[in-house]
Amino acid sequence: MKKAIAVAAALALTAGLAACAAPGEKTSSLSDTSTDKKSLTYARSQGPYSELFEQAIRPILEKEGYTIVGQDFSDLLNADIALNAGDVDFNVEQHTAYLKDFNAKNNGDLVPISPTPTVPAGIYSSRHSSLDDVSAGATVAVPNDASNRARAYLLLQKIGWIQVDPHADFTALSSENIVSNPHNLKFTEMKSLSIPAVAQDFDYIVITGSIVYNAKIDPSTALATEDVLDHLILQVVVKKENENTQWAKDIAAAYHSEEFKAYITEHNDGLWWIPPQLQ
Repeated sequence: MKKAIAVAAALALTAGLAACAAPGEKTSSLSDTSTDKKSLTYARSQGPYSELFEQAIRPILEKEGYTIVGQDFSDLLNADIALNAGDVDFNVEQHTAYLKDFNAKNNGDLVPISPTPTVPAGIYSSRHSSLDDVSAGATVAVPNDASNRARAYLLLQKIGWIQVDPHADFTALSSENIVSNPHNLKFTEMKSLSIPAVAQDFDYIVITGSIVYNAKIDPSTALATEDVLDHLILQVVVKKENENTQWAKDIAAAYHSEEFKAYITEHNDGLWWIPPQLQ
């Protein structure tokens, strides 16, 4: 009789705990759902920012007891969709201009928690060795996504080839915002990933740092690089509901740590621009 009562009590307790979960909700351990969980999944891409995280930040977090799993994504849009859906915990691939654009277009709720080192966008050429070689009607390939397209036009303004409307939104410039084009440059806006493969078809190309890295282009061959404005600094990004969790604070602390400063000082061959907050 005593055994029967104990079994009944155990079954009742199990049923009560199961009833606490919403219909269809996955059950998981406390360590998986609590704000101080130690198992984290991040959206990983083929590029310098994920590699920097893997080589420099992940070891710091693992020393603090974290288990880190990377889930591969071929592009940032799908990585952000997964992050916004809660399928991954964070990513390390985007600047705030892209983040704001994603949130606006996708009902997103993503926020930055720490800046990271950034690879500047640059202008390159397989036909010319100098910016002074620019001629009337020269062809220029630029990214077609809003934030990186804006970076390209700001870089072209920096080198004196165009002028953009000073009253335009500098985070979302397009060719329509160009008010002066003395060389009558011909712009082709296209997917960033496609630009290196057709570089020989253009006089000049403007590409972002991750594309430079993935295409194995020597960053020292850039004819000019952008000024990294505040909205173009790369960030660690999480869902807003997680920004004050202990694990998010620990990721941010790792990027600000003395150990990371030592690593980036030793391994920076000119590729990385370091935000003042991390210096």
